[in-house]
Amino acid sequence: MAFRSTRRSPDSASRRRWFPLRYLLPVLVLFAMLAMLMLRGYVHSEILADFRVRPGTANDKVPEQILDGGPVIDTRGRTPTTLRVPDHRIVLTFDDGPDPTWTPRVLDVLKKNHAHAVFFVTGTMASRYPELIRRMVDEGHEVGLHTFNHPDLSYQSKRRIDWELSQNQLALAGAAGIRTSLFRPPYSSESENMDNASWPVTQYIGSLGYLTVVNDTDSEDWQKPGVDEIIRRAKPEHGQGAIILMHDSGGDRHQTVRALGRFLPEMQEEGYRFQNLTEALDAPSAHTKVTGAELWKGKAWVFLVSASDDITDVLVVGLAAIGSLVLARFGLMLLLSGLHARRTRRKSFRWGPQPVTEPVSVLVPAYNEAKCIENTVRSLMRSEHPIEIIVIDDGSSDGTARIVEAMGLPNVRVVRQLNAGKPAALNRGLANARYDIVVMMDGDTVFEPATVRELVQPFADPRVGAVAGNAKVGNKDTLIGAWQHIEYVMGFNLDRRMYDVLQCMPTIPGAVGAFRRSALERVGGMSDDTLAEDTDITMAIHRDGWRVVYAEKARAWTEAPESVQQLWSQRYRWSYGTMQAIWKHRGALLDRGPSGRFGRVGLPLVSLFMVVAPLLAPLIDIFLVYGLLFGPTEKTIVAWFGVLAVQVVCAAYAFILDREPLTPLISLPLQQILYRQIMYVVLLQSWITALTGGRLRWQKLRRKGGVSAPPSEPGQRSPVMDGSSA
Repeated sequence: MAFRSTRRSPDSASRRRWFPLRYLLPVLVLFAMLAMLMLRGYVHSEILADFRVRPGTANDKVPEQILDGGPVIDTRGRTPTTLRVPDHRIVLTFDDGPDPTWTPRVLDVLKKNHAHAVFFVTGTMASRYPELIRRMVDEGHEVGLHTFNHPDLSYQSKRRIDWELSQNQLALAGAAGIRTSLFRPPYSSESENMDNASWPVTQYIGSLGYLTVVNDTDSEDWQKPGVDEIIRRAKPEHGQGAIILMHDSGGDRHQTVRALGRFLPEMQEEGYRFQNLTEALDAPSAHTKVTGAELWKGKAWVFLVSASDDITDVLVVGLAAIGSLVLARFGLMLLLSGLHARRTRRKSFRWGPQPVTEPVSVLVPAYNEAKCIENTVRSLMRSEHPIEIIVIDDGSSDGTARIVEAMGLPNVRVVRQLNAGKPAALNRGLANARYDIVVMMDGDTVFEPATVRELVQPFADPRVGAVAGNAKVGNKDTLIGAWQHIEYVMGFNLDRRMYDVLQCMPTIPGAVGAFRRSALERVGGMSDDTLAEDTDITMAIHRDGWRVVYAEKARAWTEAPESVQQLWSQRYRWSYGTMQAIWKHRGALLDRGPSGRFGRVGLPLVSLFMVVAPLLAPLIDIFLVYGLLFGPTEKTIVAWFGVLAVQVVCAAYAFILDREPLTPLISLPLQQILYRQIMYVVLLQSWITALTGGRLRWQKLRRKGGVSAPPSEPGQRSPVMDGSSA
């Protein structure tokens, strides 16, 4: 990966250059996956396949010379004619292949007995197994067309017939560089069975330059009647020549292979020669070499079909992987979050021998937070724990600092600096803090009166270096807000319980977190190496040997993005910043002690659950759409709703743990369909940014100031430390 510095913004020319690439590539990748699935569905006869078979009809419109004629029907001229194979010559024909299992065995038997045959191949199979077509041609056999998708052509339009033949020829061109003039209609029989529905098709086929080849004897090997019966049905009588119908695909053909192994030497002993059709008729080869653009089109087609199969196999593996990851994650979350809740909610649970009562410093970095800052500060003034409040104005241009100063509140200090970014603002606040425990929050967040008190209690344990609070969405009255509310309660806070038990908490949320000052100083304070400074500092504290824990009762209400564009910007920064942090701390994988524990437990979990799993999650929806359109529909629906049911159970459990009403979960199915796609594209865009070495700047979200501080309890007295605004 090529992560670049995030300290300065790209110039406008760079933004113009990268904007289309970063936004278009995720969409192009998604469409490419869908295209590969569609192509695979087409060549596997899942799309555009027509399995109707017309029952026999009258034959009064079929010329007598056709009904009484031979199995090779020539309608290329004005007068249709037929041909028969000369006596003591047999043309073995094999339909529906090539098959990767049975065709090689048939070819082996033919080669052993020095026999030639004609293989009427479908375009679907020829496209998937081009090496077998090449072997047929190299070993002297002839290849004929059997359509692309094996439909009954009597049901098809001329346009569809043209398509079936041209795609079949394209597959042959790509596989062996040839065209063929031989054709056998699917579901055909002897010429005497030609009827009024199939005859017009035969005439049209001839007008395109093809010979139609039916058969004299049908082995009916597809019925698996036994080796002796296959041989009996295939055998011509009285030394007559014959075109014999067999199959090298479409099911288990072991009886065909065994019958062929006996039939060939027995008939050769009776004086028969096994030849391809043009050899038997003493005619020019049915094959014509393909060159130029047609050849390259064929090669491109075969390559794309191979790629679609390979990519689909990868997608199926990815689907299995995401299924396993989702179930593993949900299983871990349910188990470990339950353990965490039972442990921390016991009446006897204590973080240490004495509660933490000493004052703490609350740092509020603010950049253009005029709409939110008053609510934020007033919520802190209701704190049940003694605090000092330091608002660090990071070069705001909207009067944020003046608003705070005009409030005239005790022990609220304003520190101004030129715009330098959130990490620099937090470090500036840390330098001005008076106390040993430091709480950090965002300028658009409000605290409950008990939040600070609950947040700092874990510091009674001297091993604790940082504490993650319970961030909640304050503006959940919109659909996007409701979706984020579900994500916060289920995806973030349930995760934090799990990570707490595993002692590998990856992120202290910027909206509500607390740090031991000595822990911050030992790791060098907040860093601007990544765009996720909260994840970066959390990982650094882990690596320094400190515990990082979760305080579920330390609730903070934050204003979530209310538009797709704002959500995109926020999550793009989070995703890219998390990837930067993982990359920065990758050395922990080889460390010893607490750092090594975090590296070998925390980093893999974060990578799997926060980077890999969301990237693969849309596969569930892609296969859902594919299955609904092309089948198996019922199994697809059951599987998708099964995954959704697991998610509903986990979400409901998370909401119950957080004592939240379950009503928002009504929108969970829609969230899974729409919201997940946004997160997927954002994450994919982050990957592209990382792999291409692009820069990403901090992006300020537009706030509305709609999140209000919870009302204080009657008679509540604020224990904010005495002081003055500075």
